Amino acid sequence: MASTPTSSPAASANLGSLPADAISYDDLYARWERGNWSATELDFSEDARQWREDFTEFERQAALWNYCLFFWGEDAVADNLSPYIDAAPHEEQKYFLTTQQVDEARHAVFFKRFMQEVCGIGDGSAASGLREIKGQLTPGFRKIFDRLDTMAQELRADHSPAKLAAAVTLYHVIIEASLAQPGQHFICSYLEQRDQLPAFRQGMANIAADEQRHIGFGVKLLCDLNREDPRGVPQAVAGLLRDVTRYTAQVLMPPGWDERYVTVFGSTYDEVGVEGLTSMTTKLRSAGLPVESLPGPPLLPPGLSTLEISQRGRALAKAGIIGVREGPSKRDPETLELLFDTIVRQVNPEHGLGRPTVFQWEFTDPDVPTWHLTVSNGSSAVAQGEAASADLRLRVSYQDWVDIIGQRLDPMKAMLTGRLRPRGNPLALRYLAKVFPRP
Repeated sequence: MASTPTSSPAASANLGSLPADAISYDDLYARWERGNWSATELDFSEDARQWREDFTEFERQAALWNYCLFFWGEDAVADNLSPYIDAAPHEEQKYFLTTQQVDEARHAVFFKRFMQEVCGIGDGSAASGLREIKGQLTPGFRKIFDRLDTMAQELRADHSPAKLAAAVTLYHVIIEASLAQPGQHFICSYLEQRDQLPAFRQGMANIAADEQRHIGFGVKLLCDLNREDPRGVPQAVAGLLRDVTRYTAQVLMPPGWDERYVTVFGSTYDEVGVEGLTSMTTKLRSAGLPVESLPGPPLLPPGLSTLEISQRGRALAKAGIIGVREGPSKRDPETLELLFDTIVRQVNPEHGLGRPTVFQWEFTDPDVPTWHLTVSNGSSAVAQGEAASADLRLRVSYQDWVDIIGQRLDPMKAMLTGRLRPRGNPLALRYLAKVFPRP
């Protein structure tokens, strides 16, 4: 049997002592043995009565929408964990991941039972319950869990530290720490305050304890992988985060953006969003991968508080700027101002431009005004209107430019097809690539 993995002295010296170093794989496994519980022994009879008699029709609708995300998610992660076990380089890691797969299957059984016995969804089989709830899944949720499916396929073919780190970031940091855990806290909080659904509440508390153990494992594994490949792992983690964080604002996206689906239970969208963002950044820092140190363009808009980032993400998603676009993107003055403020915050501080350079967007839409960006050493500024002299003018429709920003349209393809037409100093196009480097 392989020994418990440890980092080499040289690697440890490079990254120093981190919170993840206080965790051992053996201890995590022992916690699993001590924390075992049964999803089949919970008695949902009182929950069913309260669901019928104590919840209003809208409360049932809002709660069901939220619980459906958990049911689908637990089934999906249980299905996709096997490649992680195969890719883990050490036996102790494989052992723990095996316990995690058991946990995820137990969570799926718990939600299947609750959906059928309390909410009347499905015939008692997992397949029937999943079919009935599929329509409740939000656009952001679908995108992130589609990525989990493709990640599992990639991991089967590539067991490298960098690929495993990207997979762990998606599973343990994004899905478990920044999406599921805040959602669990939200649910457990209002059920505890209202003293409702006792069996469901007990099951959710058990699930939360399991997930906390999973997250601790993921943070430790990320830390160890980063020490093994300190060049490739940060690149892979940054790439994964850029791939999926644009969808996170649409995971807890209620139908029609009706926030009563959240506020009816005493919380707000931003309270859940702030907890999720804080959890993500804290876990990455504990693994020795603080988000601000990751390579490439800034992953989060600099200069904003966590609350402001959550609010901005929601506003940009509602406007059809980031995430899944459903219909034309908004183009009102407030949205345009937010869009270009976000653009200026994404300027690469290491652009290397020797003199102030002006980039101007000249939209083909008659109802969208021109905007320009001035990039200087140490500062950048954006303003509505034409610049006195622009180094590079970008002629493009507003929707095409928004789709480029939202990574729904490739800028090179847009130029080749004439949808994005640059004019001005030929070198300025190269400068633009330095100002906004592609990941």
